[in-house]
Amino acid sequence: MLIGGSSAINVIFSIVRNKAMAILLGPEGIGVMALYNSIVDISQTVAGVGISASGVRQIAAVSSEETGRIAEVAAVLRRVSILLGVAGAALLLMLSAPVAQLTFGNSQYTLGVMVLSLAVAFQVAAGGRVALVQGMRNISGLAWMSVLGGLFSVLIGVPIIYLLGEPGIAISLVAAAIASFATSWWFSRKIEIPRVSLSTRRALQETSALLRLGIIFMASGFLTMGSAYAIRLIVSSESGLHAAGLYQAAWSLGGLYAGFILQAMGTDFYPRLTAVAQDNEECNRLVNEQTEISILLAGPGLIATLTLAPAIMALFYSSAFQGAVDILRWICLGMMLRIVAWPIGFIVLAKGAKAIFFWSEVAAAIVHVGLAWLCVPAFGAAGAGFAFFGLYVWHSVLMYFVARRFTEFRWSPANRKLIAAYLPVSTLVFAAFQFLPLWQATTLGLVVAILVGLLSLRMVASLLPQHTLPKAIRPLLESMRSV
Repeated sequence: MLIGGSSAINVIFSIVRNKAMAILLGPEGIGVMALYNSIVDISQTVAGVGISASGVRQIAAVSSEETGRIAEVAAVLRRVSILLGVAGAALLLMLSAPVAQLTFGNSQYTLGVMVLSLAVAFQVAAGGRVALVQGMRNISGLAWMSVLGGLFSVLIGVPIIYLLGEPGIAISLVAAAIASFATSWWFSRKIEIPRVSLSTRRALQETSALLRLGIIFMASGFLTMGSAYAIRLIVSSESGLHAAGLYQAAWSLGGLYAGFILQAMGTDFYPRLTAVAQDNEECNRLVNEQTEISILLAGPGLIATLTLAPAIMALFYSSAFQGAVDILRWICLGMMLRIVAWPIGFIVLAKGAKAIFFWSEVAAAIVHVGLAWLCVPAFGAAGAGFAFFGLYVWHSVLMYFVARRFTEFRWSPANRKLIAAYLPVSTLVFAAFQFLPLWQATTLGLVVAILVGLLSLRMVASLLPQHTLPKAIRPLLESMRSV
């Protein structure tokens, strides 16, 4: 609930930021920002070599009483992340001209790419400190870091864009990265671990351990970010930066609510699952719990987003983004599958199955980019939304069978019922907008969203102990339980 609360506040910040950016920049400017973000994401992923993710696993796998061991990992994380950040920034600076040419088809944005190298340096450096906070399960610290990051992105980014327009996009991203580093430094230094003096040999051993697993995370991240970058390039090359902006708007809104739910739970879920990775029965129990809550919390919001897509697009962006409505609906349908498959994928991470994890990510990238390459020329930017849906049709089936191999995973009876109810209902609402008049489809979608929301609220209330509920809403939820 603590992470969820911070994520909810961040959703509000995202709404304000997206609306401001949409008004100030328009679809084409949003397209430029999306491509800049992809450049930073890929550069950060490669430069960081996955040590932030491997650092979380290394720290979470150590007993909390072994403070000396944790201090060694933390010290190496801090130092190596700074070195990698500087190296990544230098590499992007040297390659700024060809990167700009590849991304935009001209050298007009070379200076902007050069500025982005600073964002890479600060984000990679921040990653090492965030890994310590998450690995130690300092939930309040993570929550505050999330809230402050969202706040600074509004307070700093929006005024920069207002004053400088499109040329200020790269500067606003750098400012956000600096703010992220500052907050991660502040909260990581509050964690009480002893200072250690590492010999060169010991430091190299710890670095090697982080890099061995980190390279797998880096490869996975590169495939994910690289496929997102490739799809944006496909959309922009086929239909221009305006279409890339529409795709970005739909992508942001499609992932806003589901991402809020998954981030809120995943922050603590991964370290907990890693701690019991050797107990298959406990692993399966945790994954089933996570899946059930994911569906109950995210399902109604996704159906409501799918139904009210035109109004939501106008509210969060502007009327200039109505061309993104069809893309958004396809993404919502794919997100319904994602919330089902997402918790299962953590079994592979927790087990440290590097080869399976890597090749499943390779296959996912090939399927996603391949579908976009086929569909975007045929259907325009909406084809990118269909590609995302197709990816998760394939990925959901794959991850279920992979999990069965590792832990003999089975969905619980409760999850089988939820999946059998929520997925067909979502498909029904989506199909209504393809074959029925708008008012009929909207009415059907709203009725379904309300019924599904009440059902989810009742089931969530039945799962939570009474003392964990806020006092103000206990009577309401208690009445829901008895219905």
